[in-house]
Amino acid sequence: MKRIGIIGCGHIGTVHAYALSQLTKAGLIDWEIDSLFDTDAARAAKVAKYNGGTPRASLDEALDHCDVAWVCTWTDGHLDAVAASVERGLPIFCEKPLAPNFTECLQLQALLRQVPHQVGLVLRWAPVFEAIATAVRSGKYGEAQAAIFRDDQFFPIQGMYGSTWRADVALAGGGTLIEHSIHDVDLLRWILGDPVEIAGRTSNRFGHSGIDDIATVQMVYPNGAQATLVSVWHQVLSRGSGRRLEVFCEGAYLHTTDDYLGPLTVETSDAKTEVVFDAPEWASMLDVPEVYEKAIAQYAHPNKAFLDGLDSQGGPVCGTPHVDDALEAHRIVEVAYRSAASGGQPLPFDVA
Repeated sequence: MKRIGIIGCGHIGTVHAYALSQLTKAGLIDWEIDSLFDTDAARAAKVAKYNGGTPRASLDEALDHCDVAWVCTWTDGHLDAVAASVERGLPIFCEKPLAPNFTECLQLQALLRQVPHQVGLVLRWAPVFEAIATAVRSGKYGEAQAAIFRDDQFFPIQGMYGSTWRADVALAGGGTLIEHSIHDVDLLRWILGDPVEIAGRTSNRFGHSGIDDIATVQMVYPNGAQATLVSVWHQVLSRGSGRRLEVFCEGAYLHTTDDYLGPLTVETSDAKTEVVFDAPEWASMLDVPEVYEKAIAQYAHPNKAFLDGLDSQGGPVCGTPHVDDALEAHRIVEVAYRSAASGGQPLPFDVA
């Protein structure tokens, strides 16, 4: 079997390790976790205990024992891990956000373009969002007019996330907008295209310097359509990550409160329909407790697709989404933060 190296064994590294090990156990991929590295050796040991592989003493040692690198460190650690992986010619799955600032995002883009890669904006793999994007972009309901996207999560330094770094701006680059809603910005761009104007406002209520826990972004598109994103980190610990997306077209209203399988509700003048999508057929082969089935499938789906691409192409392959898509999402976030710093003044999208 070919070897996977997990670089960073916090919450998201653990999720990826579990999804990948389940794919291996089910015989769905010809890959297995070989090496794990984290600056906290105990975390790497814990992930290895439940998912296989060997904790390594350094980044270099881990990369020397793998055929693909899964970069899951805190955001500020991505550049070093990606650079070391590219130096070895390794394919890379790089988690989001790419980097804590736009300058480093450009450096990541240049590096990732040199090797087969995929970026962890996993919501592009959600059937419910793919259906919305396909419907809107096809024009079957007329032109898009407006989108309203609400994204909320309890502040992730506690509970099941237990992050040790998301309240540190040096490691994260910002708060809810860049760390969580980079997904939402990417999805809105996928559905509606590039905006021409962006206005942003952010607030910090919980006292972590540079870490926005409330962000609103308003985007205007070439056809006059508008989108509003509201992103919130709160203290309602009974709520994990929740998303609601509404899109109004000239002839339909599409909405969902689930970010993987739906249901998606579509209302037109003639009918109201509700569609629930299926997980991939192979997902039933995973030995996952029922309560975690959907969450693990969300990660196993893009993970398997990337590894399948590496196996089938026999050469350079670019998974979905690739770094160029991720960079444009970061460009929107950068302009939104600049707008927020100027008191919410609308700025052209090409300012970054």
